[in-house]
Amino acid sequence: MNNYSYHEHYMSRCIEVAKKGKGITYPNPFVGCIIVHNGVIISEAFSSKHGGNHAEVNAINNVKNKSLLKNSTLYVTLEPCSHFGKTPPCCNTINSFQIPKVIIGTLDKSEKVNGKGVSFLKNNKIDVIVGVLENECKELHKNFLHFNKNKRPYIILKWAQSKDGFISPKNKLKSKPFWISNAKSRQIVHKWRSEEHGILIGYNTVIKDNPILNVRDYKGVNPTRIIIDKENSLNKNYKVFNTEANTLVISKKEIDFSKIISNEICDFLYQKKIQSVIVEGGKKTLDDFINNDNWDEARIFKSTVIIKEGTKAPKINGEIIFKENVDSDTIIFMKPSQSL
Repeated sequence: MNNYSYHEHYMSRCIEVAKKGKGITYPNPFVGCIIVHNGVIISEAFSSKHGGNHAEVNAINNVKNKSLLKNSTLYVTLEPCSHFGKTPPCCNTINSFQIPKVIIGTLDKSEKVNGKGVSFLKNNKIDVIVGVLENECKELHKNFLHFNKNKRPYIILKWAQSKDGFISPKNKLKSKPFWISNAKSRQIVHKWRSEEHGILIGYNTVIKDNPILNVRDYKGVNPTRIIIDKENSLNKNYKVFNTEANTLVISKKEIDFSKIISNEICDFLYQKKIQSVIVEGGKKTLDDFINNDNWDEARIFKSTVIIKEGTKAPKINGEIIFKENVDSDTIIFMKPSQSL
C-alpha cells in the first residue's frame, strides 16, 4: 500500500464515522475524525450536537494514554476550525497535544475558517495533507459547503406521483390520507427527513393534508418544519404546530410576496442558518422552486397507482442521476443539468 492509498484507507473510515452524526449537528457540519498510532486506530469520533465538542476534540478526549498523541496521525473529513465559537478552536487542541501530522479531506470554505485552520497547523510545525478523498468528503459535507458558497440552503424537491402523472386525486377525503407511494417508500422519506435541517410545505398543503412532517417511521431527529403562510392565519391546531419539532412560519412579515417567492424563502432561510431543506409541496410551491432554478436535487417517487383525475405532477427538466426500485415504486433522483 503506497502512502496515499494508506491515507485513503483511513479517510474512508473517517467518512463512515462522520455519518453517525448526520442530522444531529446542525448548524455545524457532521465531521468524522480518527487517530492512528503505528498503523492502529486508537480513537474514532464524530461531532456532538450543536454547542458540544467537535469531532477532533472528541477523538482526542477518547485517547486514554495521551502520550501516544505525540507520535500519531489525526484524520478529519473537514478542515479543523481555528476560531472561538461555542467551543475553543480545534486547532489549538490538536497543537496542545503535539499531534505531528493531520490529514484533511477537504477545506472548510466558511468565512470563519477557509484555510485558516491549515495555516495555523502549518505555522505550528504540524505536517498537513489536504485533499485525501476530497470528492467523497465534499459530498459528505455538501449541505454545509453549499450553504456557505451559495448563501442559500441546499434544496431537495420531493414528491410522489401516480403512474398517470398526478400527485393527488381530485376529490380526496380530508379525514383519510391518500397514499400514492408504498409503506417502504414512506419510511425512506422519513429517513431523508432525519438527515436534513428543514422541511417545507405551502399553506394549502397544511389545509388539505394536515401533515405532521416528522420522522415517526424512522429513528432520528425531526427536521425544522417550515410553513409558508402569507397572512399567518393557519389555525395552530394543525399537526405541524405540535410540540414534536420546531416550526418556522414564513409570512409577509418575513418575506416580500410580491417578489419571486422561492428567492425570498432562500434568502430568509439563509439568514436563519437553515442549511438544507426538503420541499415536499404542494404543487404551487414546487413549481416556484423549479421555475426559478432554486433546487439542487429532486427525488421523485413513481408508483403503480392510477388516479385519472386530480393535481398534475410538476414538470421538471434535469439530468437523471440514477433510479432505485422500492417494491412497487421507483425513485428517480435528478439534478439540474448545469450542476453536472
